Amino acid sequence: MIELERCAPRRRERTAAAWNLSSEIVLISAGDRLTIPGRGDQTYPYQAHSEYFYLAGRDLPGAVLAFDPQEGWTDFVPEVTQKARVWTGETQAEGTPRSQLTGWLAEREGRPIAVLGSPLPELEAGEDKDRESQDREPDGGKPLAVDADTELREHLHHQLLAVRRPKEPLELELMRRAERATAAGFARVRELLRPGVSERRVQIEIEAEFFRHGGHTTAYDTIVGFGSNAAVLHFSPTERALQDGELILIDAGAEVHGYACDVTRTYPCHGGTFSPEQRDLYDVVLATQERAIARCRQGVEFTEIHLTAVYELTRGLVDFGLLRGAPDSLVEQEAHELFFPHGIGHMVGLGVRDCSGALPGRKQSKRPGLRKLKMNLPLDAGFVVTIEPGVYLVPALLDDPDNRRKHRHNIAWDLADRLRDLGGIRIEDNVLVTDGEPEVLTADIPKRLDEALS
Repeated sequence: MIELERCAPRRRERTAAAWNLSSEIVLISAGDRLTIPGRGDQTYPYQAHSEYFYLAGRDLPGAVLAFDPQEGWTDFVPEVTQKARVWTGETQAEGTPRSQLTGWLAEREGRPIAVLGSPLPELEAGEDKDRESQDREPDGGKPLAVDADTELREHLHHQLLAVRRPKEPLELELMRRAERATAAGFARVRELLRPGVSERRVQIEIEAEFFRHGGHTTAYDTIVGFGSNAAVLHFSPTERALQDGELILIDAGAEVHGYACDVTRTYPCHGGTFSPEQRDLYDVVLATQERAIARCRQGVEFTEIHLTAVYELTRGLVDFGLLRGAPDSLVEQEAHELFFPHGIGHMVGLGVRDCSGALPGRKQSKRPGLRKLKMNLPLDAGFVVTIEPGVYLVPALLDDPDNRRKHRHNIAWDLADRLRDLGGIRIEDNVLVTDGEPEVLTADIPKRLDEALS
């Protein structure tokens, strides 16, 4: 995309300023195409590593972006073969031939090297690895017995994450385009949710609508689960047919030029209504989600948003009758994790788990209620996060003898067993943090029952 390539110089400038290097060499590899085992010369769909794509603005298999703080940036690009021109119509990209990378590195021998993006065969140490990497090297260059600096790599990786987290106007525009395609898909499938339709049919229709409305691909494997299948967090659609009274969980999103949308909605069967118990649980999830969205403000720790949502969801399950006891005590004993076994959300942008993680020096929390959260940093203007609480009846958790024993007094097991075929309820939106009120980028995909079922 021309606009993304035009943004590359400005992004590189910001990144170099954040790194503030003196003599260290940085290589950012796009990665190569991956051959599908046993399928001849067929390859998996290609996407460059996000770190390369962000700094180059293009998908280019085999490309490497190099940075020398004393000389600036160099684009190393693979040389297109005659075979590629004939079979795929590839054209030569602008830049320095990839075959010159080893010579470029040799001229800088002795200086620290950090590799970001995908691994580089040229830097694999050891005689056997050298021989393998030489076979894979697209331009026939000899591998170098050079060890990349792992500590330097981690330091530069975290600094690049900090640069990438706030989204630029162009990035937000691409995400809004992905959202519009996603909204069209959800609008289409709501018309189909009647008895007899299959999970696979819903997947086909929602993805087709993404493409009709400007989506380039799906942002991830579409999740469609009916009934008890909705309790599987990453369920792959099957030919299972929808039945009256069942819940339908759809987690899907379109992607435009690498920028993603990530949405989940839960519906009852078309023309029907939630049962009283389904409605009560839906209200618990929706209220938890809306309060968590309101907390997505500049300077707020994401761990606080998650933990507050955990307490509120737990309180809702106590009121519903599924959990027994004081919410604080239940969370301390991690009883809530049987019904809410994941974090409140993650960052989204260039891919669906874009730039999440923790600030340098912060580790995965072992505190009860925070163990499942994989994002530990304060929010800032320009961040886009998902907020996606859920309640699930997961047989693998409910049938675990250790869980039954540990939480024998915390859970109304008779009610849990009676509801075990309910599946799950998840509601997920993409939220832009601003210097004021948070903006829900996915607000036009209905989730309030009077809108979602109309």
